[in-house]
Amino acid sequence: MSTAPASASLRRRELTLLVGATLVAAGAAVLLQLSQTTDVPLTALTPALAVGAAGMVAHVAVRSLAPDADPALLPLAVLLNGLGLVFVRRVDLATDGTLAVTQTVWSIVSIGAMCGLLLLIREVRQLGRYQYTFGLITLGLLLLPMVPGITAGTINGARLWVRVAGMTIQPGEIAKLTMIIFLAGYLERNRALLSVATQRVGPLLLPAARYLAPVFVAAGVALVIMAGLRDLGSALLFFGAFVAMLYIATGRVAYPILGGAAFLAGSALAYQLFSHVRVRVSIWLDPWSQVQDSGYQIAQSLFALGTGGLTGTGPGFGRPQDIPFSATDAIFAVVGEELGLLGASALLLAYLLIVVRGFKIALTAKDEFSTLLAAGLTVTLGFQTFVIIGGLTRLVPLTGITLPFVSYGGSSLLSNFLLIGLLLRISDESRAQVTGRDRARDRARDRAVRQAARA
Repeated sequence: MSTAPASASLRRRELTLLVGATLVAAGAAVLLQLSQTTDVPLTALTPALAVGAAGMVAHVAVRSLAPDADPALLPLAVLLNGLGLVFVRRVDLATDGTLAVTQTVWSIVSIGAMCGLLLLIREVRQLGRYQYTFGLITLGLLLLPMVPGITAGTINGARLWVRVAGMTIQPGEIAKLTMIIFLAGYLERNRALLSVATQRVGPLLLPAARYLAPVFVAAGVALVIMAGLRDLGSALLFFGAFVAMLYIATGRVAYPILGGAAFLAGSALAYQLFSHVRVRVSIWLDPWSQVQDSGYQIAQSLFALGTGGLTGTGPGFGRPQDIPFSATDAIFAVVGEELGLLGASALLLAYLLIVVRGFKIALTAKDEFSTLLAAGLTVTLGFQTFVIIGGLTRLVPLTGITLPFVSYGGSSLLSNFLLIGLLLRISDESRAQVTGRDRARDRARDRAVRQAARA
């Protein structure tokens, strides 16, 4: 039995979802434009249609390069990206900015990079052979903002950006992918050793220190660098992914317990060392006492979410200009104000679907490295979404990270589409393996039927 019909069915499903995602984003763009004028010029639809067109090109690439890949990931990413462009343009209309143009260009470049990844990486297992190389690349990327001549300096209290060829890039966004590849490779090779407890630390049983040391040293150095750069939001993401992957690889509860204790100790240390951490905790506990000062952003975000109510004020009828950094840190508050609880919940549902599909890919991956890589990528995206939305709703202290695919930021878009590309490659390999087994089983059954007929 040929696998072509099954692959074609997957790609038809993907194409249908892509058309739907493009129509939703274009419809939101039309509603936004109608809130400003009675006409809807083509320029108002250009960002959403451009991302939709890039998604269609990516669909053709996936059909050729990864025909058995998951059919929902690309449409979900395009949907979030298209809606993000609509709301970035909404911020532009309120502030006379031009961020949507830059974001559109980055969207096309990022989708193109995802296609390039699918072209270059035909077997994701190959990445595991260069685990230490990816570890060194991670450290190099994290150190780039400290290099004289290319550093963009301190922006909003953090040194995260470099300037290359006139563009401002955040290398830490790519570093989170290379770090996960390193962790997946190391944990896959040492999973058995890390699963066997030979030493007791208090009430916990842990493996020998020589097996834990490399991965803990690498993660620790990365966290120290990010703390020095004041990038505590990304440090939290790295740490969460690190602990989750350790637990997934070994199944030992001791690692989450040890990770939780280390998190509490690190949080207490960061609170003592960094004044901006103390400020973030203070406004998390009581933003209203500093509503005209450091608590202004979170207070305005809460006001916006409250104003939106159940159905929202409607696209174009909110006040994103009242929220500091509304296109980056607080884009979810803009969505919640203008689309209300229902629209914000729909956005969260899209993220939840990506996470569910990602974990399904991890469960069905053909080898341990692919399983760990898919799980690590999924945890990172899901945890990043939780941290930024939780910060805006005062569930956790606010950190300056972006909402994947939606917030303004070219580096974030690039890294997240590369993340989707890796998940697509892993899902293609696992499904192709399954269909290959099915084909072999069908051939064996046909032979048995023919032999029985001759007998």
